[in-house]
Amino acid sequence: MIIEGTVLVGGEFEPVEGRVVVRNGTVEAIEEERTDSDDVVVPAFVNAHTHIGDSIAKEAGAGLSLDELVAPPDGLKHRLLRAASVGETVAAMRRSLRFMEAGGTAAFVEFREGGVEGVDAIQQAMGGLDVEGVVLGRETEAAMREADGFGASGARDGDFDHLRNATREAGKLFGIHAGERDSTDVNPALDLDPDFVVHMVHPEDVHLERIEDRNLPVVVCPRSNLVTGVGAPPIRELASRTTVALGTDNVMLNSPSMFREMEFAAKLADLPAEEVLRMATVNGAEIAGLNCGLIEPGRDAKLLVLDGDSDNLGGVRDIVRGVVRRAGHADVKRVVL
Repeated sequence: MIIEGTVLVGGEFEPVEGRVVVRNGTVEAIEEERTDSDDVVVPAFVNAHTHIGDSIAKEAGAGLSLDELVAPPDGLKHRLLRAASVGETVAAMRRSLRFMEAGGTAAFVEFREGGVEGVDAIQQAMGGLDVEGVVLGRETEAAMREADGFGASGARDGDFDHLRNATREAGKLFGIHAGERDSTDVNPALDLDPDFVVHMVHPEDVHLERIEDRNLPVVVCPRSNLVTGVGAPPIRELASRTTVALGTDNVMLNSPSMFREMEFAAKLADLPAEEVLRMATVNGAEIAGLNCGLIEPGRDAKLLVLDGDSDNLGGVRDIVRGVVRRAGHADVKRVVL
């Protein structure tokens, strides 16, 4: 497979006019040469934190607090999930997954409610699609064993020591929400020695030092945090300390669009476009243990092709900045997964 255009190459996303050579699903080479193509070839996104089950309840619960919306076991989302049939939940999740795939998302890291049955439901929803799910079960050890790891709701919601140990022994991924509402659950979450933490809206200096000392990855979801009224994560400060990735969080609150999340994060934190694009691609891939997120030889060929001459992108002078702050689903010409 040959894909031509302006290719954003490597970890610095250097714009190179030429072509990507793909063989057996792997990037074999990037060849620099003149082309007649206006296309922009970008690594496909990795959405590092999702709750896809919320697809049954988009825009439900306006005006409710964070706890009223999503706190287990009786937040609105949990009540709606219990009330929905498996078929309804699977069909709704599948629609969100199709939307994500069409928008250039190669993979996502899902905190999947519902125990073993919840893990089975999202596996059904992914059937026949190319988007890859790294599914972290919740609530039970059995769910973790059926999934790719465990996604804890937060240290204040229970004692996760046993589940953390079981996940480690299984050689699987352990993530946990922390610092979303306030700072009180951050140290207990860090004490579990997770593989990554999600949100970190309210870190204190001691938390930042612990994160930096461990080089503990953090997934931020700024659109979600503002919708629930908990504040905005200190993205610049976190990025100066450790690896930061982007997630879209609950589908009930926001569309699972990495374009929207990138634009919002870039304008909120005023970080270089290259750094934000790393947060949307390779940083999430590293957390999830995936070999994608960059265009370079040896990487999986998970690629997004944008129309660089669309009415939206035509005339952009800084193409990486344009991809991060301006591009959207309407600019997508092709997704290679």
